[in-house]
Amino acid sequence: MRTEQIDRLGNCRRILASVWAGLLLVFCVQAQDIPQHISYTQIYDFIDELAAEHIIEINSAIRPYSRNVIAQKLQEAQLQRQHLTRRQQADLDFFLNDYALECDTMPDAIVQWTNRKSFSLGLFQPAFHYKDRLFKCRIMPLLGMHVYANQKGAILKRWWGASFQADIASHVSVWGDLRDQSYNGTALLRDSYYATNSAKVQGARLSQPQYLNMLPGCEYKEASYGGDFSDSRGGIKAYTSWGSIGLVKDNIVWGDAYHCSNILSGRAPSFPMITLQLKPVKWFELNYFHAWLVSNVLDSTRHYTANAGTEYEKTYYRPANKFMAANMFTFRPIPYLNLSVGNSIVYAENNVQAAYFIPIAFYKSLDHLLTKGLAVENQNSQVFFSLSTRNVKYLNLYASVYVDEIKFSRFKKSNPENNPISWQAGFSLTNFPLENLSLRSEYTRTNILNYKHFINTLDYASNDYNLGHYMGDNAQEIYVELQYKPVRSLNLKLWWCNAVKGNDYEDVRTRIDGQNTVTRIISQPVLAEKVWQNNTVAFDAVYEVFNNCYAVLNVAWNEAKAFEPVSESIVGENRLTAQGYLDKFTPVFYQGRNLTVTAGFSFGF
Repeated sequence: MRTEQIDRLGNCRRILASVWAGLLLVFCVQAQDIPQHISYTQIYDFIDELAAEHIIEINSAIRPYSRNVIAQKLQEAQLQRQHLTRRQQADLDFFLNDYALECDTMPDAIVQWTNRKSFSLGLFQPAFHYKDRLFKCRIMPLLGMHVYANQKGAILKRWWGASFQADIASHVSVWGDLRDQSYNGTALLRDSYYATNSAKVQGARLSQPQYLNMLPGCEYKEASYGGDFSDSRGGIKAYTSWGSIGLVKDNIVWGDAYHCSNILSGRAPSFPMITLQLKPVKWFELNYFHAWLVSNVLDSTRHYTANAGTEYEKTYYRPANKFMAANMFTFRPIPYLNLSVGNSIVYAENNVQAAYFIPIAFYKSLDHLLTKGLAVENQNSQVFFSLSTRNVKYLNLYASVYVDEIKFSRFKKSNPENNPISWQAGFSLTNFPLENLSLRSEYTRTNILNYKHFINTLDYASNDYNLGHYMGDNAQEIYVELQYKPVRSLNLKLWWCNAVKGNDYEDVRTRIDGQNTVTRIISQPVLAEKVWQNNTVAFDAVYEVFNNCYAVLNVAWNEAKAFEPVSESIVGENRLTAQGYLDKFTPVFYQGRNLTVTAGFSFGF
């Protein structure tokens, strides 16, 4: 009799826990639709881990996820808590505290100045929260510092700012994020590696459009400021449980990838866009945006004059307009299988084109209609595909293809031309055969002239940063990662990356000796000659001490080197010396062999 009573009591507890989690999930459905920035890798790794174990399902081809979606997925995991390991349960509780406001509750801080029913002010973690029936908000300070050190000296990166998030009447979200950042190179060793102080200023700028690394893109202020720049993101969205429309400025990633996507990588500086997301049924999702990119190309027809009519008269030219429209359709024919297809167009006109605001259009067809009547050059369009299957528990197999231009005749062996295509494939094996351990591998190969256009304004880029894979065209990358999570919020990662770059070409379209130059360029064998290579072996340790407070340690060995080309140079090739390639693709700080240690601490990701 005693045993039966205990069993009944246990069953009642489980039922009540399920009901409570279900109620919280209902509340989360109407939570704020605010994107969780892609740099918060801790939560993205955890969501991926839950998906790999069939605890939840997720469309990982479109990121960032909204905080609303993340909160829902965490609550779904709460309903299956008994299937999680002890470490996963601790992680789940930890992340639920960060997304408490999305679940209509208040978070718990380690040290709080005040905690009332409608608002709280936390000191550790530092944040202000407020909620009532119609309005919820969070204000959080951002502060951090990383030190990069190797035999060439040290570079100090620091940032500070604030983040604001608000929800109005469960249907309108407003948010903003401002960070002032800088790379300071005063501790670099000038005598050995940098000729002048100005070279040290430039040497501290580790992120540049031409550099082949994964650092986020930026636009630096005037030279006198050294490596200073600011990053401002934000937006406003109207949303419901099945979709949203908004005006935002953010970084986005399209395509399944763990290291760097070849469709939209999110590396370029954030840009403003109108977004639309529709998910009317479980098996279909539409994502669309129309963006205002930065061309960095002067328009000689648009200018204004300062001090007109005086000896100090000066003309200032404005940059050429540059826009982009893109859509992605994701289908889920069976559970745990996502098939995505989409297309995009980069166009440069005096004003936006209404046809490209149609979210379900095939933009190349529209482009032909709008431009071919006058026999003028058309705009730059692309097609892409992405696939992800988690049908085998613990295993995610994924692949993506980015098509810049295609002719089926080029697939014949007799045709030396190559279609400008990038393809990527990889896998992630999580918590099998050992708990808390993940093995990932990713391979990317990109053909010549992919992402490029002979009209500079139409390049697949913003602020001169490639929107796709950071390696650009005529390149290949192999990435392998072993990840271990021994305890809550501690992420240990050992990884190796081999990146190779072939001859560097421009998309030159002219005729020489009766032959189209671009045809000759794409007839060159892909990666036939290696001009640059970087091998990296690294160990990363990230510990989230409490929500949005991080300690970071990275130890990396890399060898970046370049090679003298020996093949015959052709028209359209950017032929450089070995040192010229090295200077173009690698900051001095990482040239040659280096053992670099990075340590830092921050509030806010």
